[in-house]
Amino acid sequence: MDPVQALRRTAFLLEREQASSFRVEAFRKAAAVLLALETHEFDTRLAAGTLTDLKGIGKSSAEIVVQAAQGRTPDRLAKLEDAAGPLVEGGEELRARLHGDLHTHTDASDGGSPLAEMAFTAAELGHEYIAVTDHSEGLKVANGLDRGRREAQLDQIAALAAPLAPFRLLSGIEVDIGKDGTLDCPPDLLARLDVVVASVHSELRMPGDAMTRRMLAAIRSGRMDVLGHCTGRMVKGGHGRVGDKGRPPSEFDAAAVFAACVEFDVAVEINARPERLDPPRALLRQAVEAGCLFTLSTDAHAPGQLDWQPYGCARAEECEVPADRIVTTWPVERVQEWVTTRRAAHA
Repeated sequence: MDPVQALRRTAFLLEREQASSFRVEAFRKAAAVLLALETHEFDTRLAAGTLTDLKGIGKSSAEIVVQAAQGRTPDRLAKLEDAAGPLVEGGEELRARLHGDLHTHTDASDGGSPLAEMAFTAAELGHEYIAVTDHSEGLKVANGLDRGRREAQLDQIAALAAPLAPFRLLSGIEVDIGKDGTLDCPPDLLARLDVVVASVHSELRMPGDAMTRRMLAAIRSGRMDVLGHCTGRMVKGGHGRVGDKGRPPSEFDAAAVFAACVEFDVAVEINARPERLDPPRALLRQAVEAGCLFTLSTDAHAPGQLDWQPYGCARAEECEVPADRIVTTWPVERVQEWVTTRRAAHA
């Protein structure tokens, strides 16, 4: 086994089983160090047992490298592979129909890995496309991107087009919905992005009537394509920022919000993060009855989390969400046509 592949696979499986991104960061850093080494230096250090003299390669990483270089599956990786299995029962048929993921994050905001690592991992998983949707500028806690950093990321996405082909890396944003319903990104910049996911991240406990007005204003702006994790709930602690008891859902008039989503052709996100699973089942069924479109996305903050789609698939199947109304079951050309048509109709 190639040592770099062994390190990346170890990190991927740890993330898949919901390990913290910080816990697995060492393995990805070690892989990057190895990639930068000349072959002769790697061979010399491997023979001399001095890999750990390199900054970024610790004892655990070195053990994986040595065992992989010996031509066997490293012990730690073998245990992870043995433990890996279906994440949840149900949803297999829907999972097979998914083409991509429209909500992912990189280390440019609050994710744990670079853009290229996220993209190449998605391609390895069989995805046909993902949208990179790092946070908007105002969300300081998530290291949101200002205009300069956003435009630099657009250049990075363009540079990766050829190496990734035929896989498609779409430009996007998770833009914050302000207290008054405004979107935290200039309209001209939003218009340049392939996908705009808009979410509420602050003042989640505001009164229901005010939250409803806030969400309706954002939807009716015509500038958002997807309503992200609509209730903002946490069924358990996530990202290391909330307690083990999680966070209750926000209160709003779901009938009014979903009706607006239908009117403005905005998709309701089925967020597959296991600590979110948003919307709750009752609201998901209500959105189905209202006639909403949906996206099924992972909200991945690390490469291994890109494989969390089954959590959302099982819930969507349970709530009888029609597969043809889930945008992420569509090929990328149809996704882009939907976005273009939706924006033109509601400009």
